[in-house]
Amino acid sequence: MHVDLNLLPALDALLEERSVSAAAARLHLSQPAMSRTLGRIRDATGDPILVRAGRTMALTPRALALRQEVQAIVQRAHAVFAPERELDLARLERTFTVRCHDALTTALGARLLRAVQEQAPLVKVRLLAEPAGDTDDLRHGRVDLEIGSTEPALPEIRGELVGEDRLVVALRRAHPLARGRLTARRYAQALHVLVSRRGRLRDPIDEALEALGLRRRVVAAAPTCAAAIHFAHESDLVVALPARVCGPIVQAMGLITRPLPLDAPELRIVQLWHQRCEGDKAHAWLRGHTREILRAICREEA
Repeated sequence: MHVDLNLLPALDALLEERSVSAAAARLHLSQPAMSRTLGRIRDATGDPILVRAGRTMALTPRALALRQEVQAIVQRAHAVFAPERELDLARLERTFTVRCHDALTTALGARLLRAVQEQAPLVKVRLLAEPAGDTDDLRHGRVDLEIGSTEPALPEIRGELVGEDRLVVALRRAHPLARGRLTARRYAQALHVLVSRRGRLRDPIDEALEALGLRRRVVAAAPTCAAAIHFAHESDLVVALPARVCGPIVQAMGLITRPLPLDAPELRIVQLWHQRCEGDKAHAWLRGHTREILRAICREEA
């Protein structure tokens, strides 16, 4: 059955005004046009809606029963098409889910939560760790913002480069490599732990060493930077980490860093979101803060 939804505003006016001429004036229509519309409403509902009662018009019992429901529907329809209101952060109630590498969570988290608490006290932030494999959580709305090093893989995913970092070697202060010049050969001779959420025991550093005719011994893979840093603190293992992003954890654990003695590309920090959030003012506010914080981190001395 085809329902003409254009009849709803006219029905709402007739139920409110209880007069064809008054409803016509309210909707800026002629009285004959409003009378024709009333006829169509009667056909659609199977009810007269307005009937003559002496010198005035009266609503039928069906019309009285429909009055509040019709008014609510029309008001909701107006709300759908009304211009979006200004973002009221003080009253914003929302939970955002942000997923990123554990080092990024540590570097970004405290500053982001402080900004949220100061500006939008009713907002909650759920910080998730990176999964072991690729997911479609952005597409399905399970994640609002994803921060990592990969570019968008799907056309509906938006992304922006928010900063760059560089690799350094983290090691305990009493490590033999802490003294003297750290060459590529000395670095390759050390025992290494890699950071890999998938447990990989090889990364681009191995390719750079092999180009120099060198090989290193990787003895372990850790799922997080925090775990790898702890291993380096408790042994003679060394780990290559992003200098600025991991700086706070490295310093808190009492480790030192040395420049990586290899040519390595800058590490890109990219944030991703689904295109449906492009015009969402609250989402734009969130990603604006993450952008600002991450850019500040990438400007800090490492």
